[in-house]
Amino acid sequence: MDRLENAVRPYAWGSRTAIPALLGQEPSGEPQAELWMGAHPGAPSGVDRGAGGVSLDRLIAADPERELGAATVARFGAGLPFLFKVLAAGEPLSVQVHPDLARARAGFAAEEAAGVPLEARERNYKDANHKPEMLCALEEFTGVCGFRAPLSTVALLERLGVAGLRPVVDVLRAKPETEALREALTWVLTLDNPTVIELVGATRDALLRLAGESASPAEALMLHDYAVLADHYPADPGLLSALLLNHVVLRPGEAVYLGAGVPHAYFRGLGVELMANSDNVLRAGLTPKHIDVPELLRVVEFAATEPGVIRPRSVAAHPGEELYPAPIDEFRLSRYREGSWPLPTDTPQILLCTGGRVVLTDATGEELVLTPGQSCFIAAHSPAVTVTGEGEDAILFRATVSV
Repeated sequence: MDRLENAVRPYAWGSRTAIPALLGQEPSGEPQAELWMGAHPGAPSGVDRGAGGVSLDRLIAADPERELGAATVARFGAGLPFLFKVLAAGEPLSVQVHPDLARARAGFAAEEAAGVPLEARERNYKDANHKPEMLCALEEFTGVCGFRAPLSTVALLERLGVAGLRPVVDVLRAKPETEALREALTWVLTLDNPTVIELVGATRDALLRLAGESASPAEALMLHDYAVLADHYPADPGLLSALLLNHVVLRPGEAVYLGAGVPHAYFRGLGVELMANSDNVLRAGLTPKHIDVPELLRVVEFAATEPGVIRPRSVAAHPGEELYPAPIDEFRLSRYREGSWPLPTDTPQILLCTGGRVVLTDATGEELVLTPGQSCFIAAHSPAVTVTGEGEDAILFRATVSV
């Protein structure tokens, strides 16, 4: 059981208070967006194996089968297949989409062959991996996820009554779903800047008007969330892109899974995020970063979807474990709460405490105590571990793989 020292990423959209509050620290005054736990080379966690600190990626590279297990190495290779994060959104993140594995490999190879530096602004692919992900809310978390059904978007836009959005209404009403969604997003992303500024301003005003008239608190929240995007990015097509997507509100303990090609954006809240070990992002707005429209359109899955809020379910084979099911093997997210439970230890895993006090005890009697914001790595070769959540507020998230 190795306690982890984790890096905080200070992205501009990060909350200034949420991660410090979780860690029981005073805020620095700077945004603290993500707490990374894992072996991604961008910010690997540190561990102490007795002879001083070493990064988790180097520890794994020195003996992959010991740390990850033979089955994990055979299935996924000699690196940790997942990246675990605490994500604290104080402002909206970009509308974005992630590539599937084939597109990630092809895109990365093409940019490598073209000699595009990894840190170049115009670089799309930082690695050759896909990036499916799951986000589980620790507090109310809002955002957008997946395309709304075209006729539902038509109904919303007609209520807004913004004349400049009429071309989107006409396309969504007249064309088959895939074609309609593709044309609508393409139209939004290829507007000239003066038109974007005019439309975003008019749409913001219409959203606030409609929110004030709404008798539904859920609808008023959705409309207000959309309007806030214009306050942060008044000259950006992100608000117009987001209007094509489902608004989602996650309550604490609820999660959402995002597969390849699904456009999404996080607006505000605190959550844990588990993903394949990748940093590949294609953007469609709400960002000063590079937007590659042709590549984005190749990656997006143009199909209407329901957000599909996921709630944890008990696992008969693992007493005490509550699983967040997802159609992916590179990662597996679950949680433990009050009580004392045996923890499976045949795969690599990162454990994160987000509430109360959790005590880990291995077969030798060694103990490790975790409090909110603290985490540890358990290697596949480790002896059996017992998880004890002390009190009804104890929460421990478990990130591992399926093999």
